[in-house]
Amino acid sequence: PDAGETTAQQYEGFAPATEFVLDKTQDGFAFVDRAKFKAGFAHDVSDADVAFMRDSQVPINLSAFGTKLKNAAWRTKPSWAVIASEDKAFDQAMLDHMAKRIGAKVTKVSASHALFMTQPKVVADVIDQAARQAASAAK
Repeated sequence: PDAGETTAQQYEGFAPATEFVLDKTQDGFAFVDRAKFKAGFAHDVSDADVAFMRDSQVPINLSAFGTKLKNAAWRTKPSWAVIASEDKAFDQAMLDHMAKRIGAKVTKVSASHALFMTQPKVVADVIDQAARQAASAAK
């Protein structure tokens, strides 16, 4: 989000995720639906790893999605994005739009939302590239 925007606003105008479902609790928190966890979050992860991730979820405080951002770091700092082309948690058009909006250097990878599990080298390489470029720009 940009300054003055909320995270929730980033979803406006894009298709909802149908396989990524949140179970909302009465206290304003949510978990990824246990029955749809693999299909919606990690379809390319082993059953054992999916079970661990599903069972160790930390609840999402839904009120955070309505908090307006005060400053957008992407306005003054370079950005990178790793976009999983098989991500069922977000509309691909939304991910592409957000990356383009912030001027991110984009790496696309065939993976689910859990690409940190299935594509750790790609993620690590992008982080390394970002750190190296930021360090040389600071000199």
